[in-house]
Amino acid sequence: MEFKLLGPVEAWSGSRSVPLDGSKLRTVLATLLFANCRNLSDSRMSYLLWGEQPPTTPSAQICTYVSRLRHRLRKGGLEITRQGTGYKLDTGQWEVDHRRFENLADLGARYLRDGDVMRAESTLSRALSLWRGPALCDVTRHLAGAELPGLEESRMMVLERHVDARLALGRHPELVPELTRLVGEDPLRETFRIQLMVALYRCGRPADALQVYRQGREVLAQHLGIAPGEDLQKIHQAILVGDPDLDHPRLLYAAGAA
Repeated sequence: MEFKLLGPVEAWSGSRSVPLDGSKLRTVLATLLFANCRNLSDSRMSYLLWGEQPPTTPSAQICTYVSRLRHRLRKGGLEITRQGTGYKLDTGQWEVDHRRFENLADLGARYLRDGDVMRAESTLSRALSLWRGPALCDVTRHLAGAELPGLEESRMMVLERHVDARLALGRHPELVPELTRLVGEDPLRETFRIQLMVALYRCGRPADALQVYRQGREVLAQHLGIAPGEDLQKIHQAILVGDPDLDHPRLLYAAGAA
């Protein structure tokens, strides 16, 4: 079987989609998958389903959802087992896109550290391609609130490394529009701003790169009351003096900006 969390929650048995009707059933499946083959207590499951206002019989309702899910997953060879006061789903060798994403992210980061930027770019691109839209968009807000921030932060870190690999491959012209959008969406994330400044500089646009820095300095002061970080200041100074190292393909990753 194949399970998907990086988008709408889905389960597939071969080419057949397993029906998962309702946000509660999808939440139970996603919660068991995030437990990563560990036992999940009824109390934790109850909170992720209903928050601080559970029904009068939460364990009975959880049992109903699990029984329904167990019946549908059994056809794919999986079992949900009762252990103490909780449940466990042992996915074993079955594919989970979240687990696959993490493995590819780690491998891509290792390639980047080793200077193998072509493999890094390809591997990180495969990791990002597993995202099919907003993750956990059809589960309870309690589960989304617990898991989505970590998922999104992982995705952004992979995206930063992917941009680094593409910069090292000389793809700065195609990155300027993409990085401009990313900085607009998350103006407080300094790495994207650093990468945009370098891409602009390498495109022969140092004045625009310096303007990106000034805008970042204003945003950080206004929203957080802080000055730009050390890496952002270093790139700013390098652009001011026309440092030839700015054209070095390993600059960003070597400086620790990603």
